[in-house]
Amino acid sequence: MRVAFVLGTTSGGTGRHVHMLVEGLVRRGHQVLVVGPRSVEERFSYTGAGARFAEVTVSDRPHPFNDARAVLAIRRLTRGADVVHAHGLRAGALAALGRRSPRRGSSRAVAARAPLVVTLHNALTAGGLIGLVYGLLERVVAGRADRVLVVSPDLGERMAALGARDVRAAVVPAPPPPPARRGPEEVRAELGAGRRPVLLTIARLAQQKGLDTLLDVARGPWPDDDPERSPLFVVAGEGPLREPLQARIDAERLPVTLLGNRDDVPDLLAAATAVVATARWEGQPLSLSETLMVGRPVIATEVGGIPGLLGGAGVLVPYGDVEALRRAVQELVGDPGAVERMAEASARRGAELPDADDAVERIMSDYGQEDRTKD
Repeated sequence: MRVAFVLGTTSGGTGRHVHMLVEGLVRRGHQVLVVGPRSVEERFSYTGAGARFAEVTVSDRPHPFNDARAVLAIRRLTRGADVVHAHGLRAGALAALGRRSPRRGSSRAVAARAPLVVTLHNALTAGGLIGLVYGLLERVVAGRADRVLVVSPDLGERMAALGARDVRAAVVPAPPPPPARRGPEEVRAELGAGRRPVLLTIARLAQQKGLDTLLDVARGPWPDDDPERSPLFVVAGEGPLREPLQARIDAERLPVTLLGNRDDVPDLLAAATAVVATARWEGQPLSLSETLMVGRPVIATEVGGIPGLLGGAGVLVPYGDVEALRRAVQELVGDPGAVERMAEASARRGAELPDADDAVERIMSDYGQEDRTKD
């Protein structure tokens, strides 16, 4: 089978997910082409995983001239594929626009056309003109894709309401995290935590991640009589909101440390009392999957695909509810027994999560193929 992946600019989970699918499909003897910006090949090395790569600019924001060129290039490059699989709304819409609509094309053209599968990894959270444009792109994908895979139930409901013919749940597993290289006490000493509880957030410093809520929670109040009960909040990640977040931390003297991008997340997880996720929306965040796999407690907002991912492990709170989130943190850090119980629940859930083989088997089914490599 010949599979053509189409994706736009990405530096995170989407690119790693495509790399995992490329490896699994190539290992099973399929021919794979990846179409996307040069930056994704430089970051994820799809050719190193056995795929061919073709450079096409798929930018973050709409650009009529560049988008028209991308549509024509994607149509040409994917012409010989047995299935075209686009990842993300922008890439999905451009791939869809390169096809004749099944409602307008002849039955012969439709029969000869490779099926288009689109995986939506993120929800639309922007408003204004950008929100309007992306809403139109959603309609293009819903109307022209043969199958839409979604990372959360709310995305599925939205695409079905827009007329998507076949909507299914996507399987987006995280790779097993490597073991920690340093002991928890060494990491805690580096952070200056002493014996204080450490609440870790792994997130890009961007609007979607709801980090203002985290700072509201960090403001307390916390016990004045026992500093060791007052938690230290640490955030691993980088992004456009670093300066305003740091300015607020400094002005309010909040117990929050912005660590920037880190290559020692397993070390941080091992040292953390719990992981806190404050996002306004998430699909199946790899950071929470990794947290479950290493058995750390989770407190997270009840949005998108997070409830399904946690599967009953961890504590869920409404997005933006500062009091509920602060109360959840206070109850956890004040009860060592609760930390231990939640850690055990996380580890059990982590052992249940799908792996790369599960994802490839599911995608073969979504392509309408059976994995004949299995006994």
